[in-house]
Amino acid sequence: MPYAEGQTIHDADSHIMELPGTINRYLDPRFRDDFVAKTGRKDVLPEWFANAAAKHEDAEFRAGAEANILLRKNYEALGAFRADDRPKTLDYLGFASQLVFTTACLSNFGLEQMGEVELAIEAARAHNRMMTEFCSVDRRLLATAYVPLIDRQRAPEIAREAIALGAKGLIIPSRHPPGFSPSHVELDPLWALIEEAGLPVLFHVGGEEKMAHDYLENGLPYVKDFHGGDENFTSLTFMAIPLSVWQTLSALVIDGVFDRFPRLKWGAIELGASWLPSLMKFLDSGVAAFGREARLQTLSGKPSEILRRQLRVTPYPHEDVRWIIENSAEEMILFSSDFPHVEGGRNPLKRFNDSLEGASPRAKRAFYRDNFIDLMGRGLDPALHDLPQVAAA
Repeated sequence: MPYAEGQTIHDADSHIMELPGTINRYLDPRFRDDFVAKTGRKDVLPEWFANAAAKHEDAEFRAGAEANILLRKNYEALGAFRADDRPKTLDYLGFASQLVFTTACLSNFGLEQMGEVELAIEAARAHNRMMTEFCSVDRRLLATAYVPLIDRQRAPEIAREAIALGAKGLIIPSRHPPGFSPSHVELDPLWALIEEAGLPVLFHVGGEEKMAHDYLENGLPYVKDFHGGDENFTSLTFMAIPLSVWQTLSALVIDGVFDRFPRLKWGAIELGASWLPSLMKFLDSGVAAFGREARLQTLSGKPSEILRRQLRVTPYPHEDVRWIIENSAEEMILFSSDFPHVEGGRNPLKRFNDSLEGASPRAKRAFYRDNFIDLMGRGLDPALHDLPQVAAA
């Protein structure tokens, strides 16, 4: 019996859990040594990861996969890093499709911030080869590809290559590229290419500017993240997650990118959504205050209306989803599981359903189905819009 039954649910955020060094195998051999030297990401399989991989060869462990589909997390989850297992994962979850992201490459290894332009581009291409190959085993798995903006002339080339490989969504960082705005007019060929392909541009957590380390120097014991390390967020550093996407979206709207490409959809994934109503109001307020600027006088409507037309956002399961919908728009918010990450929890449907208590049936259907279909455009085969058993009913 699948986890989700009786309705079509599309998952806007899931991940693979690459074993160490997986990306290296997709790098052009000419770049591998330099990549390892600059990032420290060797193609190795330490004992802990080797043991995790060996578990998936054990018949007894595999026999419990369905019963533990949302209980086993990270490397223990079915289909976390073995592509051939991922279709069965979707069968057990019962989702109609999954947008699939990396885990290890979310920041493109910081290469853009290092000024390593060539390595940043090659790492992105390797990531795109890796993701499209993994997702090629099942059309329900929608591969995401990364497009670094650091080289404005080559960005369309990278996107075109990724689309040809089978990517269904194009990720860009939510922080600005070094030295210029993501609204730079020389990026218009990139947006035109993606709009013509009918695919979305995506932001995902990991591509933002992190909270300045100075805020952590408070004279008190250092706080570890929920894994016991320092790679993920604490209650304080969590607060900086939406700041970059807030600024980037503001620039894209105010500088007219959204209006120049009105059919292009944008998705903010695993960045939370409680900030969205405030951004919409704050942008409207800013445009009202500075309305004499020529660029504002050419906007097609209020910024909130433009965002409502083109932006879709995934809330975290601990957020008040009904409040977010009521204070933004029901067509803007969509479901995600974060499978197989711990942050997604063991029962995301219950948490979201509880948060949606009192929302209209139309709003719930939009959250679980319609808004994802709208976001993905031609990236989602129309045959996948509904589960066969639901469509037949």
